[in-house]
Amino acid sequence: MNFQNIPEAFQIDHLFHQSTYLIGGELKQWSGATSEVYSTISSTEAYAPTLLGSIPLLEKEQAFEALEAASEAYNNGQGLWPTMKVADRIACMEKFVEQMKTKREQVVKYLMWEIGKNLKDSQKEFDRTVDYIYDTIDDYKQLDRNAAKFHKNSGVYAHIRRGPLGVVLCLGPYNYPLNETFALLIPALIMGNTTIFKPAKLGVLLLTPLMEAFQNSFPKGVVNILFGRGRTLASPLMETGKIDVLALIGHSNSANALQNTHPKKNRLRIVLGLEAKNPAIVLPDADLDLAVQECIAGTLSFNGQRCTALKILYIHETIFEAFKEKFCAQVDALKFGNPWDDGAMLTPLPEVNKPDYIQGLIDDAKAKGAKILNPKGGERTENYIFPSVLYPVNKTMNVYHEEQFGPVIPIMTFSDIQQPLDDMAESNYGQQVSVFGKNTKTLAPLIDTLVNLVCRVNLNSSCQRGPDVFPFTGRKDSAFSTLSVRDALRSFSIRTFVAAKDNPYNSEILKEMLEEKQSNFISTDYLL
Repeated sequence: MNFQNIPEAFQIDHLFHQSTYLIGGELKQWSGATSEVYSTISSTEAYAPTLLGSIPLLEKEQAFEALEAASEAYNNGQGLWPTMKVADRIACMEKFVEQMKTKREQVVKYLMWEIGKNLKDSQKEFDRTVDYIYDTIDDYKQLDRNAAKFHKNSGVYAHIRRGPLGVVLCLGPYNYPLNETFALLIPALIMGNTTIFKPAKLGVLLLTPLMEAFQNSFPKGVVNILFGRGRTLASPLMETGKIDVLALIGHSNSANALQNTHPKKNRLRIVLGLEAKNPAIVLPDADLDLAVQECIAGTLSFNGQRCTALKILYIHETIFEAFKEKFCAQVDALKFGNPWDDGAMLTPLPEVNKPDYIQGLIDDAKAKGAKILNPKGGERTENYIFPSVLYPVNKTMNVYHEEQFGPVIPIMTFSDIQQPLDDMAESNYGQQVSVFGKNTKTLAPLIDTLVNLVCRVNLNSSCQRGPDVFPFTGRKDSAFSTLSVRDALRSFSIRTFVAAKDNPYNSEILKEMLEEKQSNFISTDYLL
């Protein structure tokens, strides 16, 4: 890898020391402890991590200050934001996204440096997030249009809409620090909730160019942004019992720990996107070239650091040898490079300890009978370990049970389809599966079973989240609640309505409210 030829547009020409945080509409200066932010990507010929800047290490006092600001902005549902007209909330969101688009270059640059995502995928993450915001606005308009009417049943009129839930604590993941964080934050905001948002441990500086846009696009206290450690900030917030919604994309251990600190769990709404162990099942009549191509993308896009990645491959024993030969050759042909290098699919791992963790999975599997099938498997650099294709894998191995979230690919063979089905039923996870085959008489009953084990069955394609208008959720330890453009609006709101008996007295009152536009809730205005 040539460290000297970093394109000028992507060079780190100055350190980015983030010294402010956002509370109550004010960018406050921090003079306390800070944490240096490093990239595992080297900018010198002799390998050394690259210092990118620093962030504040806020304390629980600042967390409580943010909670007070968010609570005051919500004001038990009486605040400006939760009672605002839908059109006015949309205008705030449109103002934000227009300012966000001016920061594309900075955000993409730090996506590459902070988490090692290649240029194409970093640009895609930014653009997809912008599209997600616009799609959310459009869907919110349609939701409002559908509610702009009265229902009548049994002599009672009802005007039904969706209302906010309160104060939302948003905690996003490091692997999609912009897109998946905003998949929580944007619908929570547009539905009228107030928010406290803490970036993930990695991918934090890339969000700081958007601080001013948040500050000047929303009323004070609606968006509050904290920097620091989750245990220091999130746990004390949950302990207060004043967080109404926990929105987290991460690991189930973190979700469980935070929920357990809340004193009123029955009052806590949770929206969770968690880990998965998505399998691929390759049937004997599968198009091998297509299956190999999709399994490469599924296992190794962003080095497998995706909850939607394929984490284990089940290959029918009659085609295993042919699959293995093609698959291993294509894995070893993948290019490792810095994120801005042309054609680099494999890029440095952002977590310093991840190569050692992957090595531990490999060593455990080899000690229990597995072999590395591809010649380049397990080759090490200072910030990477080349993908290893492991076979045969059995249930005593850690790589069978753990979500590896990195470049190692366990393979099992099967003769009876019941084996992978039983394994999926026993698994703690149930997000997605990929199935490769052609015979409809085999596929149809298989699909009928798989849809009851996972929440998305991908036919002859790798697992993925998008398009964002489709539901994104999981069973068991993989998710709680549903995220997508439409579903997220419902996840961060509750149905609420005004009811009135059908009589002249009530009719006159409602008519006057509507004609004089006295209520933001009771409205039959049609948003264009």
